[in-house]
Amino acid sequence: MTSPDHSGRTGAQASGANDLMLRAVSAAVLAPMVLAITYAGGWAFLVLCVIAAGRILWEWTTLVARRADLRIIVPGWSGLVIAGGLIGTGLADAAAVVLVIEAVLAGLAVAALPRDDNSVSQIGWAAGGVFYAGAVLFGPALLRADPQWGLTALLFLCAIVWITDIFAYCCGRTLRGPLLVPAVSPHKTWSGAIGGLFGGGAAGVAVAYAGGIGDLWIVGVMAFLLSVLAQAGDLFESAIKRRVGAKDTGDLIPGHGGLMDRIDGFLVAAFAALLIGILHQGMAAPARGLLLW
Repeated sequence: MTSPDHSGRTGAQASGANDLMLRAVSAAVLAPMVLAITYAGGWAFLVLCVIAAGRILWEWTTLVARRADLRIIVPGWSGLVIAGGLIGTGLADAAAVVLVIEAVLAGLAVAALPRDDNSVSQIGWAAGGVFYAGAVLFGPALLRADPQWGLTALLFLCAIVWITDIFAYCCGRTLRGPLLVPAVSPHKTWSGAIGGLFGGGAAGVAVAYAGGIGDLWIVGVMAFLLSVLAQAGDLFESAIKRRVGAKDTGDLIPGHGGLMDRIDGFLVAAFAALLIGILHQGMAAPARGLLLW
């Protein structure tokens, strides 16, 4: 007869295997579609970014406000749609201004709530959600807009984030060891973080090499940095979920939870990559600025 302890472990192993299978199937379905739209670029990719940003705002608001408060979501959605249109017509500066205005409106919507719900913290969370969702739009959209280096920059970014996630998951489950930040995540380990870092860094260098980029050591530094930031983005979302007592941000993607659960690391890494590119070569060529040194 199987002992209760052994039975518990068997059940946990079966659950883990089912979870891994579900995650793999979801990724196998979604990844080719996302890569195809990324390859196409143009308005198709921009629309994908706007839709993703809108979904992120919905999940963020539902998570931190514990309900889908349309007084926050509607101003945010309208700002994201307008900002997307402005980015598509080459007016990224104006798009940023629109997003700031809509974030202020979302904060004012919370400020108009009854006194017992009206706090500086809640106003900040409402406005922060618009900026968080905006990162999903601005980072990928402005990088992909570069006609020469945009596709390579997005493939570079996707490879880093995806392989970081895969290696962190596999190394963490296989090697285990001390937890990375126990107060934030009960599952993430140092072995997973280090495995993800080296896997993501190597993937970024491989994409850069295949894309004909010469200064691989500098690009390698960028890849390691973005891998760290992707993991930091994952921890940031875990901290938010821990704060509100939630396991997932939604159930949109089988095996992954909500869209925030799936692209939390990507959106932080993408926005960081955009800032690096802008600081290096300006708003007109962020993808080139990220890859060519």
